[in-house]
Amino acid sequence: MTTTPDTPSLALIDACTRASLELLQRNLTPHGILAATRTEAAVARRYTRIFGRDAAICVMAMCGSGVPALEDGAVASLDALAAQQAANGQIPKYVDPDGLDADFWYLGCIDATLWWLIGVDHVRRHGRVGPSHWSVEVGRAIGWLLAQEHQHFRLLQQNEASDWADIMPRSGYVLYTNALWYEVKRRYALDDAEATRYHFNHLFNPFQPELPKYHRARLLRHYARRGRRDPGLYLSFVNLSVVGHEGDVFGNVLAIQCGLADTAMAYRIVETLSAANASVPYPVRVVLQPLSPQHPLWRLYMARHQQNLVHQYHNGGIWPFVGGFWVMMLARLGLHQPAWSELARLARVNALDDWRFTEWFHGRTLAPRGMAGQSWNAATFLLARRALEGDARAW
Repeated sequence: MTTTPDTPSLALIDACTRASLELLQRNLTPHGILAATRTEAAVARRYTRIFGRDAAICVMAMCGSGVPALEDGAVASLDALAAQQAANGQIPKYVDPDGLDADFWYLGCIDATLWWLIGVDHVRRHGRVGPSHWSVEVGRAIGWLLAQEHQHFRLLQQNEASDWADIMPRSGYVLYTNALWYEVKRRYALDDAEATRYHFNHLFNPFQPELPKYHRARLLRHYARRGRRDPGLYLSFVNLSVVGHEGDVFGNVLAIQCGLADTAMAYRIVETLSAANASVPYPVRVVLQPLSPQHPLWRLYMARHQQNLVHQYHNGGIWPFVGGFWVMMLARLGLHQPAWSELARLARVNALDDWRFTEWFHGRTLAPRGMAGQSWNAATFLLARRALEGDARAW
């Protein structure tokens, strides 16, 4: 049975809903949604672009909003990215809103294509286009992803620093990316989805009692378990003898949201994240055990601009947009009472500094960092509320 928040919390949630819709409209251009509000800092850091992952997440909130400009903007955003699709099928990391520039990142950007496909499916089901819209571009995008799929594990392989956590050393088989890959397979009825699910659960959860059938998977399991205790979470990545034990909150949340974790594993993840206070005081801290310069996985690029130090940015910062997925995941599990409380806290963090919609916060000092007017903060808040209200347009 769905619960509802108390009156003060509901008032705050309503205020954040209005502010979120206003922010998305403010950040909308004729060619699609910008990552952040146009400021001097945002222009300098290229946040005034249409990003594959950011825009696709925003598209899901814009579609079904009932605001005509946002409904049209959802289609325009996907169009702008499709127009700059590479010949091999890859969707760019970002495109210039005027169609003058397309960027594919240093080591590639694998998740822009995944998110674009999810956004396309969402708009086909809930928006103003037919089921065959973008069919040519969809076929090419899926073909590009299939070319990077291991032919036995049925999981995508990638370089480090090539997804949303683009200053983190995750590589090989990455939890976050493959949760999205399974979601794409499910939405598009692609082959071998069950094999993807099977190997996902064996590679990223090597502490389970069942041995994988494939002999190479057993070797990866051996390396992953060696000298380690079961963390109560999926590993952040698996790459031969190197694996990620830092506790990737977003990847684990998506594993539940995308239907990869069974009930026992899902509740175990929630218990582990809750015990670690991942959402205190605001949802949600994206790494439980940040990597220090002394850690074997530390990379020199993580210190660039002093940005990805311990408890900062992707290395343990608090990201409100991920907090929206945290709430959606709680709603999916039927944990409505705590989910409403978390949604109110998410509204509170977006409201700081006169509804600044801050990109991220220091994981310990709570100092606001990054860009103001972050579009996907608004989008995932709206999606989280939809999820709690039982709206099918949430995901």
